[in-house]
Amino acid sequence: MADLLEMLYQRRSIRKYTGASIPDELLEQVIKTGLASETSRNRRSWEFIVVRDKAMLAKMAHFRQHSALMLEGADAAVVVLGDEEKSDVWTEDCSIAMAHMHLMADQLGLGSCWIQGRQRDCEDGSMTSEAYLRELLGFPHNLRLEAVLSLGMIDEHPAPHGEKDLSWEKVHQEKWPQIFRA
Repeated sequence: MADLLEMLYQRRSIRKYTGASIPDELLEQVIKTGLASETSRNRRSWEFIVVRDKAMLAKMAHFRQHSALMLEGADAAVVVLGDEEKSDVWTEDCSIAMAHMHLMADQLGLGSCWIQGRQRDCEDGSMTSEAYLRELLGFPHNLRLEAVLSLGMIDEHPAPHGEKDLSWEKVHQEKWPQIFRA
């Protein structure tokens, strides 16, 4: 239990990468983690598009206002899509897969950053982030964008969080607004 908590304290979103290539076996481990993620009623409503082409990553860096430029320096990205025809909780299914891949990347010594795409607009505001990526990547209309996971070799790792950073005032006991006391 303490190992998981320590891992969560250490894990940080990484937005700056060295430019070095991620070994294929490590990228495969990240993808396997997404594929092994639990889903509602085991419907596996997610689909993943793995992008390693540098020119495509540079174009993808503009899919989101204020948040996706790290894709220009990334070695890979995993676009996480949900099939709204398979499940009405595709967003939750995709979020679980994203979280697991994010944690696995950290465990493998890779940098990663969750770039939210659902209900966001592209950099110039001319269309949604989903429409922008659909034009670039060609995924069908029943697949909806949840997020993109950028991946790369870590250039800068921010300081870890710790127990001092926990927001206990956000935890209530029995009823609102009583603060939880362990």
